Amino acid sequence: MNGYSPTVELACELISLPSVTPEDHGCQEIMIERLEKQGFTIERMPFGEVSNFWARRGKQAPLLVFAGHTDVVPTGPEEKWSFPPFTPSIRAGRLYGRGAADMKGSLAAMITAIESFVEQYPDHQGSIGLLITSDEEGPSINGTVRVIEVLQSRQEKIDWCIVGEPSSTEHLGDVIKNGRRGSLNGTLTIFGKQGHIAYPQLADNPIHRLAPALHDLCRQTWDEGNEFFPPTSFQISNIEAGTGATNVIPGTVEVQFNFRFSTESTEAGLRERVETILKHHDLNYDLQWSLSGNPFLTPKGELLEATICAIRELQGIETEVSTSGGTSDGRFIAPTGAQVIELGPLNATIHQIDENVSIDDLDRLSCLYLDILKKLLR
Repeated sequence: MNGYSPTVELACELISLPSVTPEDHGCQEIMIERLEKQGFTIERMPFGEVSNFWARRGKQAPLLVFAGHTDVVPTGPEEKWSFPPFTPSIRAGRLYGRGAADMKGSLAAMITAIESFVEQYPDHQGSIGLLITSDEEGPSINGTVRVIEVLQSRQEKIDWCIVGEPSSTEHLGDVIKNGRRGSLNGTLTIFGKQGHIAYPQLADNPIHRLAPALHDLCRQTWDEGNEFFPPTSFQISNIEAGTGATNVIPGTVEVQFNFRFSTESTEAGLRERVETILKHHDLNYDLQWSLSGNPFLTPKGELLEATICAIRELQGIETEVSTSGGTSDGRFIAPTGAQVIELGPLNATIHQIDENVSIDDLDRLSCLYLDILKKLLR
């Protein structure tokens, strides 16, 4: 799309490619071509059907990495969009398209910021890296986590990492993430005995057996949180039982639930407390657990200070440092010892029909990334 800034034009080019997870659809090759011109060494790291690449310019520490994803969520019914979701459209200063905010706009800002930095400081200190996947919106099995395993196997250490997730709420840079809560999923099946609803003495209703235990689980205070994290929350997402008939007592009931947990709790501790409650109610059950990620936190350090300072100088606001929201690929990078923050555009329309972002914000985001590079590596 001609006539706009390099950042906006690149964002449009990426949005035009229908990279619904886990497809990359050529987005990464566009980025790779531009990075190679800036002297980056590129390693393509496909795992399964997922496309990943690792790019690095420089061999010395410290290593500042930009992390992100080219995959997007499905569009939903395309007829409900004001513009075709993979035809980038600009109206009244806003860029519409799937991935505009989450997170092809951020990817474009990263690339143009790096290009400007290398042009100004071709002999910069340390190293710049990019870790890009097409598996963030999917199961996150063959994406960032696999690339990190490769880097760790050869002792390639990330010092600072900026994840381009859309962190802002009302104004660009008003919120940055310096951590995320952990996410623990459970699928609980309670076994009873199916029977005729008119003869309950001949059946065993698993829903009735579950109800008191579920009440206790919902009433628990799992922890009080701390200065960085809110208290751990327990939420039920799905309950399924019955045959569809009104005169049949079901034989099983399945409940899916999730913990978003702070650093005051652990996976093992939460699992133990849940199973203690279930055993207390003498239930015949099966419980399958799935950990999406442990909580992580980046305390005060060079990266956080540089980011706060850049937002203050360029945006004229004091940013809020937060750990709220869902999970991100930062959960795979932080355990290596890297300082991790998330900084990106407004998140008001992510995953929605008519996802959009301010084109001015994309240019400002590129300037923020550039300023952080200058503060840490020039």
